[in-house]
Amino acid sequence: MRTSQRRGATLAVATLSVGALLAACSSGGGGGGTEGGGGGGEAATCTNEIQKPDATQVSVWAWYPAFETIVDHFNETHDDVQVCWTNAGQGADEYNKFSTAIEAGSGAPDVIMLEAEVLPTFTILNALEDLSQFGAGELASEYTEGAWADVTNGDAVYAVPVDGGPMGMIYRADIFEEYGVEPPTTWEEFAQAAQDLRDAGYEGYITNFPTNGNALNYALFAQNGWKPFEYDAANPTEIGIDVASPEAEEVLSYWNDLIQKGLVSTDDAFTSDYNTSLVDGTYAVYLAAAWGPGYLQGLSDADAEAEWKAAPLPQWDPADPVQVNWGGSTFAVTSQASDKEAAYTVASELFNNMDAWELGIEEAALFPQWNEVLSSDYFVNLEYPFFGGQQINKDVFLEAAQGYEGFAFSPFQVYAYDQQTQALYGMVENGGDAATALQTVQDNLVSYAQQQGFTVK
Repeated sequence: MRTSQRRGATLAVATLSVGALLAACSSGGGGGGTEGGGGGGEAATCTNEIQKPDATQVSVWAWYPAFETIVDHFNETHDDVQVCWTNAGQGADEYNKFSTAIEAGSGAPDVIMLEAEVLPTFTILNALEDLSQFGAGELASEYTEGAWADVTNGDAVYAVPVDGGPMGMIYRADIFEEYGVEPPTTWEEFAQAAQDLRDAGYEGYITNFPTNGNALNYALFAQNGWKPFEYDAANPTEIGIDVASPEAEEVLSYWNDLIQKGLVSTDDAFTSDYNTSLVDGTYAVYLAAAWGPGYLQGLSDADAEAEWKAAPLPQWDPADPVQVNWGGSTFAVTSQASDKEAAYTVASELFNNMDAWELGIEEAALFPQWNEVLSSDYFVNLEYPFFGGQQINKDVFLEAAQGYEGFAFSPFQVYAYDQQTQALYGMVENGGDAATALQTVQDNLVSYAQQQGFTVK
């Protein structure tokens, strides 16, 4: 699922008083709204039609494409619970509304779609229920290891995984063939391919490194072993911050070198100009999550003559491949849910069957984190006409999904992204170096965390 960070939006939640919440945590106080304060289905305006009006209604905020078909399928197959769905906006727009409801103590839905990267932000606000009380821990084996790691903290389960963004490399096979360059399998080969394409007369860039890439750039750093945060929701007043590590410096120096040589562009991601460059041959490679193919196909000005192929993400050490993830969304039960058990039923059962997933895959281009569909012949052997019939799940994204082990984000992730964007932009615009850019982010995050009342380990 497309992640909100791609639009460079700043969430209101980033400015909530984390310091006050930390004080509440240390004194045993609560901070996520009142019991039964949610809107509930009865008080909400449903986008969908409620099929069984006498059943318990659970209000859901979600922005998935074609989600109404999933909701209708759930409501058709459940007699005791019905989903009342509202699209409260995508990503940042929804999060801002949720943040307002948290501060007000009412107005949140019973179930909310959240990207995995913002779960710690809302967990520290006491806005989400620990689903282990409903037996969610028993679902662990049903999901990929990384997806489950991203929604849990110790024994606590803060959401149910839905879709993810295991990463691969989508490339213009026609461009590589025209200029006689082999698609790269390692980052060393990638840099050489960038130079070879240019030397052969290709006037575009091998790819784009957006300074506002946020979660994309996090994934690229993580592939080299970068672990910027150490955070335990059970001990919310402490955090470890290690942004300016040798692993991150190696990756950023690599990209900065390609940028300085003019082989990689630095266009802001997900602007209209960027979208045009994705499909008009300006970029030979799109470093993409598994939702990337759907994103490409949705661009109306895509070149019908282009030949697209998918391949695994280049590796630093091909003998020890590391898989990473960009994006992914979940369903969480809010602390304001009026019937939390019914809300959990919705969160855990909307996408726990093949019929729902075939709708999600074919109508919304979602990449599932549910093992049953990942191992099905239907999904493994699915052919994609956009890629000339290539079975991109089998060739690329299934291995990436199964190999991803999870990633720890911070409870102030929006602020962390903002600091990274500013530092990378300054590095590119001023000809700076990777070490300085990363140390700037490190210093700013440590200072911010201390100001908010965290003890930085």
